[in-house]
Amino acid sequence: MTSKVAIIGPASVPEADIDYLFAQVRTDRQIVDYSPNCGNMLAAVGPFAIEAGLVPAGNFDTLVRIHNVNTGKIIEAKVPTRKGEVIYLGDASIDGVPGLAAPIALTFLDAAGAKTGRLFPTGKPLDVIDGVEITAIDCAIPMVLIRAADVGVTGYEDAESLSANRQLIDRLASIRTEAGLLMGMGDVSDMVIPKPVLISPAKKGGTISVRYFMPNDCHPALATTGAVGIATAATTSGTVAAQIVGEQLLPTLVRIEHPSGRIDVQLETRNGSTVAGLVRTARRLFEGYAFAKPNERVENAA
Repeated sequence: MTSKVAIIGPASVPEADIDYLFAQVRTDRQIVDYSPNCGNMLAAVGPFAIEAGLVPAGNFDTLVRIHNVNTGKIIEAKVPTRKGEVIYLGDASIDGVPGLAAPIALTFLDAAGAKTGRLFPTGKPLDVIDGVEITAIDCAIPMVLIRAADVGVTGYEDAESLSANRQLIDRLASIRTEAGLLMGMGDVSDMVIPKPVLISPAKKGGTISVRYFMPNDCHPALATTGAVGIATAATTSGTVAAQIVGEQLLPTLVRIEHPSGRIDVQLETRNGSTVAGLVRTARRLFEGYAFAKPNERVENAA
């Protein structure tokens, strides 16, 4: 079991408005993993920063420049605001998320090498592990892309069926562990990255179909950071994703099919770097306070 925590504070770099530190809490093992980023949590970071008084709200949409401390990367969030207040009500919908809300546009600026410093940490877009072709990519989050057919599934199964397939989960864990070593990340057994991703040809009019693992269970939809990396792989020559979708020239829209629907990622080039944009939503549910004992320490799995 896991829980997600976003720790927000004043910016420590001049090009940002705020700092965002993400923590993945393993409630079953009392481990806190600071190694990944979380894009879905990013959608809430901008609204929180405005309401906490860290960023002044504009009369119209407010741009919040977020420094992700985990990766050192900058993400821009365009938060709907009116008369100095965050607007949560709107007509934006996201597959896999119930209801409607105001759209929050996220733009990942130069997401390549988020953790390892290189888009392809192994030095090439294609590797072979245990007889299976894989692409080890680090873009927004480190991932291992694998053709579903190469590990004995179609890639169109529902998330519950894939999570229950322990033979598949064990095979993915073995590939992920070896990939972590090739990517220079060392022993990743206590880390949630790199994420294994099964890819297949699109079936519902999209660009590519995916099943994203976290890493030992299949995600019921798709993580935002995962969508950015998958879209980048699909438009980069030589990857297993590019072999499936064919040549894609920027700017382009990559439509990624997942168990709950799809995510659209807009890719373009800005100042020589690939920029990825997508729309998310966030809603304020409750607020409260938590108190910790002085000098209390938490194990860090990073």
